[in-house]
Amino acid sequence: MTEPLQDPDRSRLQQAMQAMGARWGWFVAVGVILLALGLAAGVYVLSATLVSVLYVGILMALGGVGQLVHAWQVKNWPGFLFWSLSGLLYLAAGVLAVANPAAGAALLTLLLGASLIGAGAFRLWVWFGNRGREGWQWLALSGLVTLLAGLLIAIGWPENSVWILGFLLAFDLLFQGWMLLFLGLALRRARG
Repeated sequence: MTEPLQDPDRSRLQQAMQAMGARWGWFVAVGVILLALGLAAGVYVLSATLVSVLYVGILMALGGVGQLVHAWQVKNWPGFLFWSLSGLLYLAAGVLAVANPAAGAALLTLLLGASLIGAGAFRLWVWFGNRGREGWQWLALSGLVTLLAGLLIAIGWPENSVWILGFLLAFDLLFQGWMLLFLGLALRRARG
């Protein structure tokens, strides 16, 4: 059970809420922008997939260059070869994703499916070991849904790789947009 907030903690929380309340319009504005972007991504799912793959590819290439620079700065360390190889792999994957976004989308979709399968199986394993505890059925449900989502992605691969990443991006943008919009409106109401 959590302890009630002490007076200094409550005061800091109230100050933070007041500061957020003074900026309620920004929350609403960002929420509306994210909703518009989410709708655009939902309408243009293929483009959203390609843009997200290009974005990830550029970040991976930059990360690979950063790892190579780091490796060469510490070339006297025992992990020099590991850092160099890791940087080269990151750079190569990033360049591949940028040069061939369709292949990048296929690979990222497969990795997403495998990650969801692994996460779902792990949650079910943790639930199985603790299934006698109260409220743990939610962990089982979460694990089952995550496992099924991963299996559906894996079963539909590679055909679904042209739209699944764009769909997930659209869903996330819409969800975050609604959340920020409602938070901003709640902060406005709380200000009185």
